[in-house]
Amino acid sequence: MDRIIKKKKWTTTRILSLTGAGLLAVFIFYLIFLRDKSSRLYVEKERVTIATVNQGSFQEFIPVDGVVQPIVTIFVDAVFGGRVEEIFVRDGAIVEKGDPILRLSNATIEKDYMFQENQALEVLNNYQNTRLNLERNKFTLERQMADLEYQKEVATTDFRRKKGLYEHGHISSEEFEQTEREYRFANRRYDIAYRAMQHDSIYTQTQMVQIKESIDRMQENLQMLNETLKNLTITAPISGQLSSFHPEIGETRHSGENLGQIDVLDGFKLRARIDERYVNRTHLGQRAQFEYGGQSYQLEIQKIYSNISAGAFEVDLFFTDSVPNGIRRGQTIQLRLEFSGVADAVTIPRGGFYQATGGNWIYVLDPSGNQATKRRIRIGRQNIHHYEVLEGLMPGEQVVVSSYDIFGNKDRLIFR
Repeated sequence: MDRIIKKKKWTTTRILSLTGAGLLAVFIFYLIFLRDKSSRLYVEKERVTIATVNQGSFQEFIPVDGVVQPIVTIFVDAVFGGRVEEIFVRDGAIVEKGDPILRLSNATIEKDYMFQENQALEVLNNYQNTRLNLERNKFTLERQMADLEYQKEVATTDFRRKKGLYEHGHISSEEFEQTEREYRFANRRYDIAYRAMQHDSIYTQTQMVQIKESIDRMQENLQMLNETLKNLTITAPISGQLSSFHPEIGETRHSGENLGQIDVLDGFKLRARIDERYVNRTHLGQRAQFEYGGQSYQLEIQKIYSNISAGAFEVDLFFTDSVPNGIRRGQTIQLRLEFSGVADAVTIPRGGFYQATGGNWIYVLDPSGNQATKRRIRIGRQNIHHYEVLEGLMPGEQVVVSSYDIFGNKDRLIFR
């Protein structure tokens, strides 16, 4: 009799199938949720530069090139244009204030000066003749007044004497009346002449004042014309060393053209060009320093030129203490222009990574040193050696500071 065999629920095939399906589900879950999806790149550790994050003293500064210049430079310009006739000194000569440097000739100016001089002398001669005539007329009036005064005195004396004689009956009335008429006529002539002389005196005095003022102005004009002619001879405005002076006999120089300059040799300053990015951070009194002959020298900015050309502006720096011996005009010296004082900060060395990341992130090594992971950071100030790190790194950590150009923005670097 046949026996019904009961079918097994968990067969080997079914168990294997379920096990396989479970493993496949776990694998899919791992791929979707647990697998490390970050991109990675295998690199040779010897081909990258690794630096340690430090904490210590930091100062922000930039290097700038300063050119040595005399502390005072005065430019020598031609007041009037003309032909170079005579050169008294050569480039590099030491001159004193007022020494002649060169002489120009200008036919137009010289001719105009001669014409105006002759005209001025003619006017001046006329003025002097007029003054002489007025003075002569004054003396004539005074002589006439003296004559009239004498006649008046004679007539007065004669009138008084004959009046007494007439009153005592010694002379006739006709003779007395004639004497009285002469007396009155003499007084009237004197009074008229006196008023005329007063009027002429006031007029003459006014004329004399005007003539004197006109003569003074004319003499001033002649002096100005003479000074104009003297300007054709160029003289040293200050004492110092003449430089950039290269005229030649016979060449023409134009009005206002620069002929050279005179450098005062009492001291030196440095003129530096600074990138325009720092224009808002540069101020008067800002300090700089440089090393020369094993000694450090301090300077500060005392003048800032406002115009910007070729992406830079210029400043003048003056020494705050001693000036190094041996520096020469035109010599270039590298300065450290300071933007802050010395302070404690977290720093990393400068490197090529900054060009690729802009200082926003960096590769940080794990404690094993076998790999480096991208991490966001924040860079603050900088100098030629270090960056100041404001966020994202701790002292003692190690970072990759060399160029990231070959890394392709991978999330992780695996070192081999």
